[in-house]
Amino acid sequence: MAAESAAFTPLTLPVLPLDDEVVLPGMVVPLDLSDAEVRAAVEAAQAAARSEPGKPRVLLVPRIDGTHAATGVLGTVEQVGRLADGDPGALIRGRGRVRVGAGTTGPGAALWVEGTRVDETVPDPLPGQVTELVKEYKALATAWLRKRGAWQVVDRVQAIDDVSALADNSGYSPFLTTEQKVELLETTDPVARLKLATQQLRDHLAEQDVAETIAKDVQEGVDKQQREFLLRRQLEAVRKELREINGEQDGEESDDYRARVEAADLPEKVREAALKEVDKLERSSDQSPEGSWIRTWLDTVLEMPWSERTEDAYDIQGAQRVLDAEHAGLEDVKERITEYLAVRKRRGDRGLGVVGGRRGGAVLALVGPPGVGKTSLGESVAHAMGRKFVRVALGGVRDEAEIRGHRRTYVGALPGRIVRAIKEAGSMNPVVLLDEIDKVGSDFRGDPAAALLEVLDPAQNHTFRDHYLEVELDLSDVVFLATANVLEAIPEALLDRMELVRLDGYTEDEKVVIARDHLLPRQLERAGLDADEVTVDEGALRKLAGEYTREAGVRTLERSIARLLRKVAAQHELGERELPFTVTDADLRSLVGRPHHVPESAQDPAERRTAVPGVATGLAVTGAGGDVLYVEASLADPETGAAGLTLTGQLGDVMKESAQIALSFLRSHGAELELPVGDLKDRGAHIHFPAGAVPKDGPSAGVTMTAALASLLSGRLVRTDVAMTGEVSLTGRVLPIGGVKQKLLAAHRAGITTVIIPKRNEPDLDDVPAQVLDKLDVHAVTDVRQVLELALAPATNGAEREVPVAA
Repeated sequence: MAAESAAFTPLTLPVLPLDDEVVLPGMVVPLDLSDAEVRAAVEAAQAAARSEPGKPRVLLVPRIDGTHAATGVLGTVEQVGRLADGDPGALIRGRGRVRVGAGTTGPGAALWVEGTRVDETVPDPLPGQVTELVKEYKALATAWLRKRGAWQVVDRVQAIDDVSALADNSGYSPFLTTEQKVELLETTDPVARLKLATQQLRDHLAEQDVAETIAKDVQEGVDKQQREFLLRRQLEAVRKELREINGEQDGEESDDYRARVEAADLPEKVREAALKEVDKLERSSDQSPEGSWIRTWLDTVLEMPWSERTEDAYDIQGAQRVLDAEHAGLEDVKERITEYLAVRKRRGDRGLGVVGGRRGGAVLALVGPPGVGKTSLGESVAHAMGRKFVRVALGGVRDEAEIRGHRRTYVGALPGRIVRAIKEAGSMNPVVLLDEIDKVGSDFRGDPAAALLEVLDPAQNHTFRDHYLEVELDLSDVVFLATANVLEAIPEALLDRMELVRLDGYTEDEKVVIARDHLLPRQLERAGLDADEVTVDEGALRKLAGEYTREAGVRTLERSIARLLRKVAAQHELGERELPFTVTDADLRSLVGRPHHVPESAQDPAERRTAVPGVATGLAVTGAGGDVLYVEASLADPETGAAGLTLTGQLGDVMKESAQIALSFLRSHGAELELPVGDLKDRGAHIHFPAGAVPKDGPSAGVTMTAALASLLSGRLVRTDVAMTGEVSLTGRVLPIGGVKQKLLAAHRAGITTVIIPKRNEPDLDDVPAQVLDKLDVHAVTDVRQVLELALAPATNGAEREVPVAA
């Protein structure tokens, strides 16, 4: 790198100040002579040039904020004339750097100073690093000039080989600030100056690339918005033309949600919430996903029947006739619906339709075994009341959001099943059937049964709030009918909010009526038969209900009738049977096979289960209704040494405790009952409940186990026609139990004629149908001694029979 020359050439030059402008050596610039200082400097240079050879010379010095720079540029006045705008001007060429010295005197009004030329030579040949620097600068300058389309300047830059001249060529760059140009002017080393110019050009190109990228993105966004705006305008114009062609009004099928909300008959708070969402929709972009969420929410709100209600049919007698025609039996629920309609009519007559913001809805829980008509009863209730009917299946629901809806922040959010049921019904006062409410589960997603508390609470459901809608929904005028098979599976808090109506099953007479009036016509139609082609007499229906099916409901009975009719239809098509045909009880075996449930009383006495001591007949309640339960007892061989009590048959803890209580009672009171209690001390007792694959639990088998053990010890048989139920205490008291109606219906179906129940359950007999009570001899007892007197048959010939021994 060349060092600064020590040989100075003194110069005396007039100063031409440049405000906020810098001229570098090699540059040719026009200057306006209308400025007094510029004109004075040029005139002084011209005056001095008259006595010296060559062109007039001036010292171009940048002046920033009134301060002159320490380094200037020697310039020669090439030409004086007029500028393009007509003002006087001069064309000046920069020749080289000059260090500004002390002021001096000279001709004219200009400021004269003494200066020293700066030597800017570089060695030849150039070092390798400087050559690479020159190439880099030319490449950067060429890239920048090509972007601006200055192709002629590109050739001139490529032709410059001098390092100093190449660096000073940056003075033409419009993107450099005055401070950056002054820095280039004051950098006297040509190589350092070229490095500085290269860095400045590189930074500018990087900034330019970023700016171009941003501008491109902005332009693309603007173009897309303009294109979408244009297309939407065209689409609106096309729709308008189509409406005019079809003769429609401009407002039909409009997407203007604001107009739809204002035209809809909405409650005030719902309207305010909807208008807020419309404001959000109008402010949001068409590409925003929030817009589609808001549209879906608004569509849901506008589709809800906020002001739609059906008028109840207040013909009480007509409603009762509808219920009687569509369902046989079920008097409790029929009475409850009749009472509800009567109260609604009186409240409407006295202007008490809405009291405290609440209307007169109802929440009923229909609990009973499968097949008794709980689900179909909901449609009959809606028919009798003149209301819309909708069914909500809750079996297997485990997500709380299924009841209360999803938050709108989730993708694919939907309102809950209650809101969807109201929307489907198209009315704010439908009959909603909550089917299988006892099958609702719970997991990490919440407890749906807990979410139902607000829905089924008459004190709260007038302000029900769904998570999706987030507005209050009045459910106080809805009639909710919840169905369940098992009462214990319904949460206590939920059950407390519902009025319980039990459907304990049908008697045999009721089943015959249902089969004759409802099941048989329906199955005849499904089998493609007419009522005059196949007739089933009452004896056949009674035998189907009594011996071919044993259930609380009528589902299996309907399947048996369907099978019977299919068999007749097939035989007719095969030419084996002529129609019309009347089915009697004698034809059942050839058509549907042998009976599956022959009563114990109809069997041979030697083949009955109670034909040996130690077997007693009990009554139980299962998920399918009432059932007969047999208890078998035996004593182990004293030589085995096995003492204690053995229980089998998948028994629960409560039933196991009842067996222990029965054994303890007989051990402590066996003497007064004249039983050989010594056998209980020396020999192990074994109690077994047949149907071992079925779990069993509960305290109501206490008296049955006591009777079985007493029969075993005494050798006296338990009467075949006797069945019993009741909890036993250590003192021999018979305590009350539940399910009396279902148990008595089961006893009636099984051919039992005598039933023993606790004395405190005697009021429950009011619920048992009269035709069942007429055929049963019911004994209400308070002590187990009374049970033994009624249940045990007298000893044969006055002698006790041999006690069976367990194998």
